[in-house]
Parts: sequence; C-alpha cells; structure tokens
Amino acid sequence: MSYGVFSYFYDDLMQEVKYDTLESRICSLLTQYGVSGGLLLDLACGTGTVSAALSKAGYEVIGVDFSEDMLMEAQQKAAEEKQNILFLCQDMQNLDLYGTIDAAVCTLDGLNHLASREDVQTVLDKVSLFMNPGGVFLFDVNTVYKHQNVLENNSFIYDMEDVFCVWQNALSEDGRAVSMDLDFFILGEDGLYERESEHLEERAYTLSEWEAMLQQAGFKILDVFDGYTAQAPEENTERYLFAVRKETV
Repeated sequence: MSYGVFSYFYDDLMQEVKYDTLESRICSLLTQYGVSGGLLLDLACGTGTVSAALSKAGYEVIGVDFSEDMLMEAQQKAAEEKQNILFLCQDMQNLDLYGTIDAAVCTLDGLNHLASREDVQTVLDKVSLFMNPGGVFLFDVNTVYKHQNVLENNSFIYDMEDVFCVWQNALSEDGRAVSMDLDFFILGEDGLYERESEHLEERAYTLSEWEAMLQQAGFKILDVFDGYTAQAPEENTERYLFAVRKETV
C-alpha cells in the first residue's frame, strides 16, 4: 500500500464524510473525559484534515502517517490554515515519539488497514507506551458487519472533476478482510486519460476481540459508540467508535 496517487484524490473521495460532525464529536468526548488540551497524537492522519481541526481547538498536535504523499498534502493544508503541526512519517507499528502524549485519535478506519491481529496489538501497545497514565485514546474502526454487508464484493464509481475512479472490492473467505482495487483515470492536459492504480486491504474484528486487545495494551474502555453518534452499537453497526483510557499503575 503506497497511497501514492490515492493521496491526491483522498479528500475528493471522502466528501461523503461529515468532518464537522466527526471533529465536533471528538472534541466533545475529549473534553468529557478530561482532556481539554495538551499533546495529542493523530495516528494515520492522512491528509491532515482532523489534525488541523484539533490544532484549531487548542491541542498541540503530532500527525503520524507512513505515506509521504499523504503528509505532503497534510503539511500544505496546515500551512494554508496557519496551524503549527508536527508531522512524522512513520509506520504505526514502529511509532516512536519524542515524549509522552495526553491523548490520541485514529479516525476513518486507520487501524483496519493493519494486516493482522498481531499488528493491531503492536500498534495499541505502542500508543499505550507513549501515553501518559490517564490519557485518552479515541479511534474508529469498520465492523465485520460492514465488511460482509456493505463493502463485501461491491464496486463503486466516483466521477469527479478531472478524474474517474473505479473502486472494486473482494471479500475474503473468512468474511473478515476486504481487498480493494482502485483504478484512477486522470484527465491530462492533452485531453487523454492516464490510468493509475492503488491496492488497499482492510481487516475487521469483533467487539470482543477489540476488548481483549485493548485490555492487553493497558487500556480501559470508557465507551463504545455506533459511529459518531451517542448511541450504543447494534448488530448492524458499520463503525465502532472506541473511547479508552490508559490505566494508571
């Protein structure tokens, strides 16, 4: 997964995401759980939309992503919005911060892109390692239900200005993983289209599996929500939003 050409069209493809609702909910929950400022990690920050919003809200933000192309977009966005954000190019599994953090967020299914449960555990352990006792971690993940009933073997078409995208999914035999192939047809100055491709994969876990992994990493679950609502998850929930706290010794 390189997130090369995908990074340039990521924001266009994510237009359906209600960022205002997402950002407002995150800020509200952080305040509710006692973190109204301080050093905050935006893990798998992508093009930095959430990073910039949290910086505006008064947090000292560190944005981490393994894609240089994504971080270039994020850096430009932060500069345009006059936000002082430290961006680090790191793989989540090799997270290495300069000190400890007071809070962390990981939005839009960043943790689903890890290849295995062992990889997820490694990342949770890393976040816990760099988090101050009592710190709060908010993250969302796609559910097994969404993989099996929404993404599954479906195809999606995005017809945007200067680019046409075909997004094709393939569900694994165990119903947990979705393989995603994206073909971008980009309109050039000569009026011809050039094709670029990206391959992505996501893996989903049950609520009980997430609970076990979080406990092992030293996190206590405060709440689990149905996406960015205030409702508890149901059988047909497509996205879990976890609010967890690093346990004190």
